[in-house]
Amino acid sequence: MTLGEALTAARQKIDRLDARLLLQYATGCTHTDLLARPEMEVFGPAHAQFAEWVDRRAAGEPLAYLVGEAEFRGRVFMVSPDVLIPRPETEVLIELALARLPGKARPRLIDLGTGSGIVAVSLALECPQAEVSAVDLSKGAISVARNNAGRLGANVEFREGSWFAPLAGEKFDLIVSNPPYVAAGDPHLALDGLPFEPQMALTDGADGLDCIRAIVAGAAAHLNPGGWLLFEHGYDQGEASRNLLAAAGFQSPFTHPDLAGLDRVSGAQL
Repeated sequence: MTLGEALTAARQKIDRLDARLLLQYATGCTHTDLLARPEMEVFGPAHAQFAEWVDRRAAGEPLAYLVGEAEFRGRVFMVSPDVLIPRPETEVLIELALARLPGKARPRLIDLGTGSGIVAVSLALECPQAEVSAVDLSKGAISVARNNAGRLGANVEFREGSWFAPLAGEKFDLIVSNPPYVAAGDPHLALDGLPFEPQMALTDGADGLDCIRAIVAGAAAHLNPGGWLLFEHGYDQGEASRNLLAAAGFQSPFTHPDLAGLDRVSGAQL
């Protein structure tokens, strides 16, 4: 089978762009090859891999899990079903964090629920003077995150455990988190490939605010005076997040929208 024939067959099952990308990954060819040399043969192992990926993509499995990587802030991060696929909305959390780091020669920051490590690794690379640590409950996620940090040259210390449990007695200048915030039973959990992503990283199994409550409640004990707490949340959780921050004694809670204008990150200063 040729490149052109393989691509034509795949387009009967999946999106055109997905078909092209999967064929490139399976064969090692480039987009230029597909355009200029569609008569190139696709040999046995590559064809078998491509056919398998097409069927899995047609069944809804995210492309990032098939090829094992995804891009975030111009960097390629390894991903697996142990971690969420990076989403551009999380860049809001990075930008807000970076804006609050200057002022100390060696600021300490912690990323709670790091997953693939996109937040911790990005902050370590973009603010190299910071001392960055990251926590996750999942051994699989810690493995993926540690691999990403090593590949990208980021100096991040990883801890395994639930939220603040591995941080007894430690204080930071900034706490960031992208916790599970989808409510149990939310219809979105059945859409857009989410059934393939780790459910413990998507939903708290309750109203979507349980993990945020735990983070807000424990943050003050782990922040230096004047330290900041920033966390990502759902589009309809801005008001509830600000109320939780105010009740915990934080100053001037705020919510910042993403590029779509939806509430995305809330935070406040101790």
